[in-house]
Amino acid sequence: MKFGVVVFPGSNCDADMINALSKDLGYEVIELWHKDKDLGMFSTEDCIVLPGGFSYGDYLRCGAIARFSPMMQSVISFAGKGGKVLGVCNGFQILCEAGLLPGVLLRNENMKFICRNIFLKGDDGIVSKIPVAHGEGRFYADNATLDELENNGQVIYRYCDENGNITPEANPNGSLRNIAGISNAAGNVFGMMPHPERACNERLGNTDGKKIFHDLFVARKTELV
Repeated sequence: MKFGVVVFPGSNCDADMINALSKDLGYEVIELWHKDKDLGMFSTEDCIVLPGGFSYGDYLRCGAIARFSPMMQSVISFAGKGGKVLGVCNGFQILCEAGLLPGVLLRNENMKFICRNIFLKGDDGIVSKIPVAHGEGRFYADNATLDELENNGQVIYRYCDENGNITPEANPNGSLRNIAGISNAAGNVFGMMPHPERACNERLGNTDGKKIFHDLFVARKTELV
């Protein structure tokens, strides 16, 4: 399995993502420019990553312009064929704008930029400590969509406290139902606001991000076999 990391004007977490995937996790990584279109070097066993940052300066809405970039047209087609796509922070916003994931990301409930460690829990019940850094990370969708996400098992991460309790106090941005990450119905497109790439090296004092990548791309693959 190899990864392609898309770089948009304003991306600022692309180097972090490339470093984590290649040096900390040992994957082959190819940098992709937003004006290019060619994804011919990837198969549906591979993954395209949309990293965090402020694509195109976050003009209009976060991710609204990046959605129309040449590379994103190829990413949309790639996902439609079953290829894996991961969007982190701004990448999650882009995926929602592109219609690859439901819902939207709104301004944080406290109207402030949040940059700190939080805790999140996956469907295995294990708690991970992962950094967040966003001003528009409040996941919102109507109740019918939220119910559908939950019924289909598409809520992959929720904000929790260090003991795994999913409470309003553990929710850093006001996301509905404490949602920190979701997948599409087909299970090949993932979006999350926390930054697992910032928690993959012991020198950073935290390697919980390695588990996030393992759960998304190793454990899930095993489950499907």
